[in-house]
Amino acid sequence: MDEHGGRVALLEPASRAAPSSSKAHRWTLAAFLMVLVATWWRPIYPAEQALHHSLTALGLLALLLVHRRRPLPYASFLLILIFLTLHTIAARWIYSFVPYDDWTEHLFGFRTADVFGWHRNHFDRLVHASYGLCFGPVVFWALREWRGLRTRWAALLAVDVVLSTSALYELFEWAIAMTLAPGAAEAYNGQQGDMWDAHKDMTFATLGAIVGVAVAVARRRRPAHAGRAGERP
Repeated sequence: MDEHGGRVALLEPASRAAPSSSKAHRWTLAAFLMVLVATWWRPIYPAEQALHHSLTALGLLALLLVHRRRPLPYASFLLILIFLTLHTIAARWIYSFVPYDDWTEHLFGFRTADVFGWHRNHFDRLVHASYGLCFGPVVFWALREWRGLRTRWAALLAVDVVLSTSALYELFEWAIAMTLAPGAAEAYNGQQGDMWDAHKDMTFATLGAIVGVAVAVARRRRPAHAGRAGERP
């Protein structure tokens, strides 16, 4: 039960998960690993892809360690792997060269860049926004269920965690740029000549977190209101 007396609707605690939840976790993890392996078939930029996947390995290891210690509900597990899947796909083309224009042209008959007038590859914006969309609700759930915070504080801190970690990642990219040769640094960071790239990435991640957490809060409260409405004569 949540603080309003209603049933938790989103990211339900693992203790209430369906008996098949552990099987669903395993199948979802297996699907992610298949995508990961597939992206290494004849790699285009093997060194840069491996560098990107150093973070993939750390993220996956952290997920499995946390899940082993305190099992995550399937929704949380799925959201995290969705983000890692997008990152894995982007890493194959080192973000700057993800051929989504070719995909949309093949599937729908138009090129996205032509429709929106884009002059750069924007797949990195999608991944940063998905970071907020996927991790924001998970952090919100963890703060509510594991730390017992009130909804408003959990929501605020969840957005803050996404913003803070996004800033740390941009500092990491800055360190990469200062350490590697200019060509290698550009291949990893994928700024594509945009001097405001880091600021925009953090903005997209934060906006994604605001949207994701807002949806999580709304879905958490909805059953409570529906329950009270059903009690009216």
